[in-house]
Amino acid sequence: MKYELKYGCNPNQKPASVSIDGELPITVLNGRAGYINLLDALNGYQLARELREATGYPGAASFKHVSPAGAAIGLPLDDTLRRMYFVDENIDLSPLACAYVRARGADRMSSFGDFAAVSDKVDMSLAKIMQHEVSDGIIAPDYDEDALELLKTKKKGNYTIIKMDESYVPDPIERRTVYGITFEQGRNNCKIDKSLLDNIVTENRELPESAKRDLVIALIALKYTQSNSVCYAENGQTIGVGAGQQSRIHCTRLAGGKADFWHLRSCPKVLSLPFRADIPRANRDNAIDLYLSDEECGDVLDEGKWQQFFTVRPEELTKEEKRAWLARFTETALASDAFFPFGDNIERAHRSGVRYIAEPGGSVRDEDVIACCNKHGIVMAFTGLRLFHH
Repeated sequence: MKYELKYGCNPNQKPASVSIDGELPITVLNGRAGYINLLDALNGYQLARELREATGYPGAASFKHVSPAGAAIGLPLDDTLRRMYFVDENIDLSPLACAYVRARGADRMSSFGDFAAVSDKVDMSLAKIMQHEVSDGIIAPDYDEDALELLKTKKKGNYTIIKMDESYVPDPIERRTVYGITFEQGRNNCKIDKSLLDNIVTENRELPESAKRDLVIALIALKYTQSNSVCYAENGQTIGVGAGQQSRIHCTRLAGGKADFWHLRSCPKVLSLPFRADIPRANRDNAIDLYLSDEECGDVLDEGKWQQFFTVRPEELTKEEKRAWLARFTETALASDAFFPFGDNIERAHRSGVRYIAEPGGSVRDEDVIACCNKHGIVMAFTGLRLFHH
């Protein structure tokens, strides 16, 4: 069976389609899926489903360009997270809605125009949340009828809605064609759970259940993130994903910078920014990013420029205040899809409050990396499992 796509990666790449021997496991209920849409949808659905299987909570992923901007499980949101994610305190959130709000909130700028993926049947609680977010589409195993009808109104009726057959079992061999040449490999069917964290190699061996949960979430996210990749996680969700970098330290820096921004969004000065009532959420996200950026903050707060976002000129968040706020966070988890070759990754992770690390191990400099962890009191487990994804 074949499904005709709008076009391939770019509008000039036509024709484009997806196909399979037999029935396709996806049903497009609304809109028309594109090539990248489906890559995001199918990767995101696998991630969300594996989060559900590993934790018992509903899972969600916010995908952009074949990597997750965020991934999370359906733990409740406290008042601070509601304010960070623009969720009214009076709105009731189902566990599935909490999962998506957290996944979207991990990196709201990167999630702009995402493809959402969830592990469970979409309910009205989630549909109402998604109604107000800029998103290209969603994939789920099923939809409540009222939720489906509401989602169909997005993007002037063109919002892509995909139903995934939960009983679908893919072929154990994957194939792709590059430059006319066919590649084959076995699917990455590795199971990620807490047992991967048993081989603790550091002096500090105290790995609480909450840290195990967050490391598992980070590892599952990495399984579907373009490599090289590093993921920071905390409180049931990713908070920084560094994807597709040629150097691992650049992954660690990129993801660490995102984790720092996520932590800074909870700072009282940021939560109380005096936004104009007519500023959409996406513009608020952009304004917060500029406000927190050392390079851009001065420009935003210049006379006249702040008026495009705020009712009054906000007070600057100084570098000293940022450092003091970030120093409060010391329980972050980090996972890497391959071994850390140098201790510089540990030093950078420590700056962002990382206390727990999971990585495959196997570097000729493992002892140096372990020593760096010991210096900072970090717990590190060697999983023995590499998670490259391309």
